[in-house]
Amino acid sequence: MKRNSFWAGMAAMLLASMTLTATPAAAQSQYWQCAPFARMFSGIQLFGRAADWWAQAAGKYQRGQTPAIGSVLSFRAFRAMPAGHVATVSQIIDARTVKLTHANWSLIGGRRGQVEHDVTAVDVSPKGDWSQVRVWWAPTQSLGTTSYPTNGFIYAAAEAAKAALAAGSDLTN
Repeated sequence: MKRNSFWAGMAAMLLASMTLTATPAAAQSQYWQCAPFARMFSGIQLFGRAADWWAQAAGKYQRGQTPAIGSVLSFRAFRAMPAGHVATVSQIIDARTVKLTHANWSLIGGRRGQVEHDVTAVDVSPKGDWSQVRVWWAPTQSLGTTSYPTNGFIYAAAEAAKAALAAGSDLTN
């Protein structure tokens, strides 16, 4: 009997230890910056600030103005967003609407560094060339009021580049 109570006591102490050291899942979730998340999610192996991805992609990845699933939309740096932003295209709705999966955009639960899946982005550029977009903003549950300047799309694979070419994009290196 003493042996069983010893193991029962050990199990109780282990369970108590795990309970005391456990934190809520939200507190354990990783704080993501947009660039490392986009690299992991898209497979595009570029590094550094998001604002530098477009130039870094030259000669390594195809680039263009037509969205393709798995491509990365490169946001330009500007006063309100000096590091730029990158987001991966997860769905294409129509010629001027896509869904993005990205990190560190909206405040979610009052916290930055969160991942958002399949949020709407709309091309609001006058020429329909994806040079300006509006993006879903979780705190207001709507498209944000800011139009963000973008460079275009960096294509993750040759297949995505071919699809963009077939859709009429003028790809550049």
